[in-house]
Amino acid sequence: MLPKLMQSVSLPAAKVQASRRQFLIGALATGTGMVVGFRLLPASPAVAGETATTSASHAFSPYVTINGDGKVIVLSSQFEMGQGSYNGIATLVAEELDADWSTIDVKGAAGDVKAYGNIAFGGAFQGTGGSTSMASSWERYRKAGAVARSMLVAAAASEWGVAAAEITVENGILAHPSGKSGGFGVFAAKAATMPVPTDVALKQPSDWKLIGNAGLKRFDSARKANGTEQYTIDIKLPGMLTAVMIHPPLFGAKAKSFDASAARTVKGVIDVVETPRGIAVVGENMWAAIKGREAVTVNWDERAAETRGTAELMSAYRDLAKKTPAALARNDGDAETAFAGATKVIEASFEFPYLAHAAMEPLNAVARMNADGTLEVWGGHQFPDVYQMLAGQVAGVAPEKVRLNVMKTGGSFGRRAVFDGDVVVEAVHVAKALGFRAPVKVQWTREDDMRAGRYRPAYVHSLKAGIDENGKLVAWSNHIVGQSIMAKTAFDGMVKNGVDPTSVEGANNLPYAIPNQTVGLTTTEVGVPVLWWRSVGSTHTAFAAETFLDEVAETAGRDPIEFRLSMLEPQSRHATVLKLAAEKAEWQKPLPEGRFRGVAIAESFGSVVAEIAEVSTDGNGQIQVERVVAAVDCGLAINPDQVRAQVEGGIGFGLGAILGEEITLTDGKVDHSNFDLYTPLRIDAMPKVEVHIVASANPPSGIGEPGVPPIGPAVANAAYRALGKRIRVLPIAKSLNT
Repeated sequence: MLPKLMQSVSLPAAKVQASRRQFLIGALATGTGMVVGFRLLPASPAVAGETATTSASHAFSPYVTINGDGKVIVLSSQFEMGQGSYNGIATLVAEELDADWSTIDVKGAAGDVKAYGNIAFGGAFQGTGGSTSMASSWERYRKAGAVARSMLVAAAASEWGVAAAEITVENGILAHPSGKSGGFGVFAAKAATMPVPTDVALKQPSDWKLIGNAGLKRFDSARKANGTEQYTIDIKLPGMLTAVMIHPPLFGAKAKSFDASAARTVKGVIDVVETPRGIAVVGENMWAAIKGREAVTVNWDERAAETRGTAELMSAYRDLAKKTPAALARNDGDAETAFAGATKVIEASFEFPYLAHAAMEPLNAVARMNADGTLEVWGGHQFPDVYQMLAGQVAGVAPEKVRLNVMKTGGSFGRRAVFDGDVVVEAVHVAKALGFRAPVKVQWTREDDMRAGRYRPAYVHSLKAGIDENGKLVAWSNHIVGQSIMAKTAFDGMVKNGVDPTSVEGANNLPYAIPNQTVGLTTTEVGVPVLWWRSVGSTHTAFAAETFLDEVAETAGRDPIEFRLSMLEPQSRHATVLKLAAEKAEWQKPLPEGRFRGVAIAESFGSVVAEIAEVSTDGNGQIQVERVVAAVDCGLAINPDQVRAQVEGGIGFGLGAILGEEITLTDGKVDHSNFDLYTPLRIDAMPKVEVHIVASANPPSGIGEPGVPPIGPAVANAAYRALGKRIRVLPIAKSLNT
C-alpha cells in the first residue's frame, strides 16, 4: 500500500516528474572507460567514494561505469542498509551485461532525481523505503546493462571489422569465432563513442544465469565479514572533529540557556555550540566530546513538552477504543445488523507499545565545506533529495552546491527516512557554528538513539467478530487508536477523511471474504515523535487480526488453517502460501509432547507471507520458539538466497519485538537507554527457520519487510495452545508475567 500512496508525494526539492518508462540513456568516454545512464540535470550527481573533482568529469548521470581495468561499477539509486539492494541491482546489471560477477561493485548515487527518482514512488523523488528497491530497479537497471553490452559489442565489432551479431559476450569477455577476444576494459573507452541504442532487447528468463540463481552469493560478503566495509561511523577526514548532542529530556522542550564553562576545560573539547535541535559538544575525538557533554548543564523550556507517561497514554487509548471511531477506513455491508443476527459474538482488545528501530549503527553524519564552496555530506541518505535541500538551506548554499556521499549503513528499518533531515541537519548546523573551519562528524550514542529517536507508534485495537450458526464469520469490526505517522509531514496530503493509511494498512485490506466489516480509526495527538518502522502498519494490524482470527476459529470449532482457507479464493496468492507453509510444516502431523504450533498470514508491500511457528514451554509459564516455517510469494526472486536471508532476518527482528521490546515513558521521559533494558532478540532465542519461495513470473515485489508481520501472531497463537492464555498485550513477556 505504501509505495502506491507515495506516488502522489510532492517534495520541495523534487519537482521534476520522471515517467515510469520514459528515460534517455547516454554514454561518455572518460579516457579510461565509459559511463552509461540518464542525461544529467543541472546538479551533478554525487557518488559515494568520489571526490568533487572527479564528479565534475561526468557529463552523464550514470547507472553503470566500466573502467579501463574492466571493473564494472553500478551506481545505485537505492540506499544499502543491509537489505541487499546493492546486490539485487548488481545482479540485474550483470545479467544483461554478461559481466564477470567478480568484477562487480556498487556505489550509492544521489543528486539527480530524473535519473534516480524511485519509480515505485512515481519517480518524483529519490528514496529507499516501502520495500521498493527491486520493483523500482527491475526494468531500469536491466536496460542500463543491456545498453552497455550493446555498445561494447559495437566497439569490438568496429575494432575487429566484423559483424556485431558474430560477437559473443560471457563473463566480461567479448569473443569472435576468428579467435579475437578482449575484456570489457579494452573496449570501454571506444564503446562510449558508439551510437546509443534507442531500443535494446532484454534477455528471456530461459537465458538468465544470475537472476534467480539460488547459488549466487552477495558480491560484498567478504568485506562485510573481514571488516573492511566502510560505514559513516568509519569516516575519518583530515582535521575532522567529532560532536555529540545534548537533546531535550522531554519531547518538545527547547534549550533556554546552558553553561559550558566546565566542559571547555575538558582536555580535547574544542567548543560547545547551540543548534535548533539541542546543544552540541565538539571534541578532537568521541571520548573528549562525551566527557565534555557530562560537564554541560542546560536549562530547558518545557512549556510545550509532552509530559504524559505510558500509563496515562494507554489508559486514554483504551477509553477512546471503546467509543465510536473518529473516521472509517472501511465499511462493507451492514456490520451492525450482522452482529445483531449473529449466533455468537466475541470481542477482544490488543495493546502495542512504542518501539525503537535499534539499528546497530546509531545515527551519524559528516559535514565539510570545501574550498570551492560546495558542501559535502556523508551519511545514510535514505531520502537524498530532502537532505540535499535542507543541508543547503542550513549552510546558505544552493542545493546543487550540496554533494551527498551515500554511505552504506548498519541498519535503518525506516529510521533514516525522515523529512526534517535529523542528524544530517545537525552535522551541518554544528559545522556552520564552527565557521566551517573543519569537517565535523555528529555521532549519536546508543542512548541518544533510544531517548531522542522516532518510534513505531503505540496502538490499541478493539475488535469484534460475529459467527453464524454454521460457524461462518459474518461480521467483523476493528477500531484502531494511535498516532499518525504521516500527519504534519510531507505526506500530510495522504491523510484522507481523517485516515492515515499507514495506521490501517493490513487491517482495511484483509484478504478474507467477510461480507460485513468495518475498520475505524481514531488518531491521537501526542508529542512523542513517531516514524515508520519495519513493515509499518502491518506490525500491529497483522498481529491483532491474525490472533483474533484464531480465537474466532476456535469459537467456531474449526481448524485455524481450514478456517482461513474457507475465506480465501483457492488459487489466490494467500491460499497458495498458506497451503505451502502448512505442507512444509506438516500441519496435520502430531507434534511431540510439549510442542505447539501457531499460524499467521499477512500481505505487505506487494508480497504475501505465511508463517507457522512451533514453540515449547519451560514449565514455568514461558515459551521458547523452536522452529518457524515460512512460505513467501514476492514475485520473481532475483536473488533467492537474499530473499531467504531477508525473511529470516525479518522473523528475528519481529520476534525480538513481540517477545520483549518496548519503549515506555515516565512523566514524558523515555525509560530505556541501551540494550540492557531494551532487549532485541538474543542469539539463543533465534529459532530454526525454513523459507520456501513460491515460484513466480510476476515482477519482483517487496521482501525487506514482509517477513516481519506474521511472526508475532504465529507465535502468539502457538503460545495460546501451549499455555492456554491469549496474548493481547505486547510484548509477550508482559502478558505472560501478569
